[in-house]
Amino acid sequence: MAGTKGKQSVRNMILSLGVITLMASVIYVFIPHDEGGTPDVKRVDYRVELLTARRAAAYPVAAPEGLPGTWKATSVRFDGSAFDAWHLGFHAPDGEYVAIEQSTQKPTVFIDTASGGAKETKVTERIGDRTWQRYAGGRYDALVLKAKGSTTVVAGTGSFAQLAKMAESLKAESAKTT
Repeated sequence: MAGTKGKQSVRNMILSLGVITLMASVIYVFIPHDEGGTPDVKRVDYRVELLTARRAAAYPVAAPEGLPGTWKATSVRFDGSAFDAWHLGFHAPDGEYVAIEQSTQKPTVFIDTASGGAKETKVTERIGDRTWQRYAGGRYDALVLKAKGSTTVVAGTGSFAQLAKMAESLKAESAKTT
């Protein structure tokens, strides 16, 4: 009798293992999973933060106008307690990252932080009616515009052509009434 009970235990364990394997296979087949593709980048709506920044900042806050819908805003923040710091990040159509950074912080410190440590080059670029300074770096390249009271940095992993496209689309406004 003892031998029969041992055989039933082994048989029950094998049946249980088969059922578990079958259930795991069903779950694997019917539950979506990442196959190594690029993750879907979520678009953020930055209109409220932009209005808030334009009301609060000591300078005209810049945001793009007229960019194609293939440029996705992915991050936005305004910190009035930290040098009126404005940030708006984008996922470009080719998957590169481009960000607009503005602040009243001391330009040398702000540019170093916003550009990820990029170094100033001798190259300038005329975009619209403004002259931007090129910065080149390991992580990010950047275009920098120093204005009275604030500095604007367009930085990212994209090419200088993409950075220029973003800089060209920028419209700076202030919601403050004088």
